[in-house]
Amino acid sequence: MLSNIPPAKLLPLIGILALSSAAFADEDPVTPAIPGVSAGGVVIEEIKDGFKGTEGPIAYSDGSLLFTETQANKIIKVGADKSISTFLENSNGANGLAINSNGEILAVQTLKPQVGIVYPADKQAVWFENFEGTTFQRPNDLVLAKTGGVYFTDSGTRATKENPNPPPSHPGLFYISPTKELKRLATDIERPNGIQLSKDEKTLYVANTLGENLLAYDIAADGSVSNKRNFAKLAGWKKEDDGWSSGADGIAIDNEDRVYVATNAGIEVFDKTGKALGVFEIPKKPQNLAFAGNDKKTLYVVGRGSVYRIPLLAQGFKERAK
Repeated sequence: MLSNIPPAKLLPLIGILALSSAAFADEDPVTPAIPGVSAGGVVIEEIKDGFKGTEGPIAYSDGSLLFTETQANKIIKVGADKSISTFLENSNGANGLAINSNGEILAVQTLKPQVGIVYPADKQAVWFENFEGTTFQRPNDLVLAKTGGVYFTDSGTRATKENPNPPPSHPGLFYISPTKELKRLATDIERPNGIQLSKDEKTLYVANTLGENLLAYDIAADGSVSNKRNFAKLAGWKKEDDGWSSGADGIAIDNEDRVYVATNAGIEVFDKTGKALGVFEIPKKPQNLAFAGNDKKTLYVVGRGSVYRIPLLAQGFKERAK
């Protein structure tokens, strides 16, 4: 016991223990072993920090990753060699992204809230700015179906230190049909955030930041949804200063229909039935994630100004950019 060690020898020992603890704290985080998903002990590598907002990651056609630097009004490109470059300036605060079969980039946008094409410049177009005359508040994330239909969320408003009394919130879940008809599918999700489709596009997943569970819906042939249900209970559910929250945000799937969700706990992984498989603990609270790379076996995670990458055993779903 330390109490039995003479003071002259105790001080150096305390110093060694302190240095060891500091060194351990500085170690890179590593993956847990999840069968079929990740080998244990693989380093979760931080590529870069200091970005002004990190959202909307998506695989690009050349094997790179794109993500939105929301507060800087840019789309950033991360090469396979970890090179960083600006892909698009003046993105109108683009948040979530999707890429259609023509290579056009669709985005939900927040500076002037709207949904439409942001790239290339000669194809830029505003599809919708409001629903039945009510302006969108904070379009958050979107996913593109193979039919050409687009599902997206509007997370509404919330009080912040900078804006303690925002306008009344009217969050929603929306669908733009292939013929460009806008439909509101739900208004009963407290703060709809990330959104994703299953491989067969018969199930729609929606993250509710203020909820304990990842939500799921059945999708009909016309794009409408039904049978809202709790798909998976989130380990990130905890009490924060402003109440209980899971922090549920971006969602990705892999080629086995496993579901990956960014939450307060990290990146939570579930099988296609909603069974919890494990959690990747990320140094900073994650906001969104996407598989990218030529083989789509690298999971990129963005959050709180940082970008990370994780080599995995699992492969992302190749038939969608995300």
